[in-house]
Amino acid sequence: MVTVAVDGNGADLGPSEVAAGASLAATRGVRVLLFADASKIGSVPDGVELVDAPISIAKATDPAYAVRSTPQASIVQAAKAVAEGRAQALVSGGSTGSALAAGLFNLKRDRGIYRPALALPIPRPGGTPVMVLDVGANVSCRPEHLVQFAHMGSAFCQAVMGIDAPRVALLSNGEEPAKGTPDVKEVHERLSGAGGAGLNFVGNIEGTQAMANVVDVIVTDGFTGNIALKLIEGVSAQTLAAIRTAAMSSWRAKLGGFLLQPAVQTLREEIDPEMTGGAYMLGLRQIGIVCHGRFTRRGFARAIELAARGVEEDVIGRTRAALEAAGALRSPAEGDRSDEGAAQPA
Repeated sequence: MVTVAVDGNGADLGPSEVAAGASLAATRGVRVLLFADASKIGSVPDGVELVDAPISIAKATDPAYAVRSTPQASIVQAAKAVAEGRAQALVSGGSTGSALAAGLFNLKRDRGIYRPALALPIPRPGGTPVMVLDVGANVSCRPEHLVQFAHMGSAFCQAVMGIDAPRVALLSNGEEPAKGTPDVKEVHERLSGAGGAGLNFVGNIEGTQAMANVVDVIVTDGFTGNIALKLIEGVSAQTLAAIRTAAMSSWRAKLGGFLLQPAVQTLREEIDPEMTGGAYMLGLRQIGIVCHGRFTRRGFARAIELAARGVEEDVIGRTRAALEAAGALRSPAEGDRSDEGAAQPA
């Protein structure tokens, strides 16, 4: 049985909601090691081991410093549990910055990886989620980083999401190979050649196509990816709110809204971010997932289950093998410049 270490502090609904999610995951065959404020949690369910860790650094302004200087923090203890072998994967309900820093300092970058990437499956109506990376771990990226991200995203989609030959694209301002920044053009050239060995690389994609069912993996730097993610989230929320307002605007609209209610509910479930489980810290030596702070118990349970599946499916090993086959791993001769500008969540 896979054990998942969970940071229970920092979530919007509190440690008790995270604990409830851990309980759901435990009933589905995952053992959970929960680090949280015990005073805010009731009875501990079967399959969940609670470690009292009341200190949270979820709101720390300097996550890297907070992780180094606060070893008793819940996220640090959870990450150490994975590094020491007491658990095989990490799930955090707190801040992205703290989770990334704790992951880098304790789980470490995997062999040959330049930088970890934060990868998020974004739900799409009527289709499988589209994996976008990086969505905030690295403000700036070099071409070799983006080439690795493409292989990491593809390997993940095959192992966890069950997609054969995932379609991989670069986010740019045009579909043509000549469009984009100099780095984007160089990455396009690499992925179109030997650097794309083993990939189903389909070229560039524009923002208008991101949510269409034309690709499975979208590759970009963390600055652009974070902006794109929040724009998608904002437009989705405002659109649903506008639909609700329109449906209540008159008696005729209310009648139509009543008739449409089942279809609208199905749509809401299809685009529910909780069902994707959160963002994945790819490129570390072990699995790490960062949940959105506003997740309910259902979202946390989903994240814990997917973390366990990632261990069972050997996502780390399969990703490394894909990078090695493509010649995309960093060689020792290059030196280690990989942390320049890294771990600066957008």
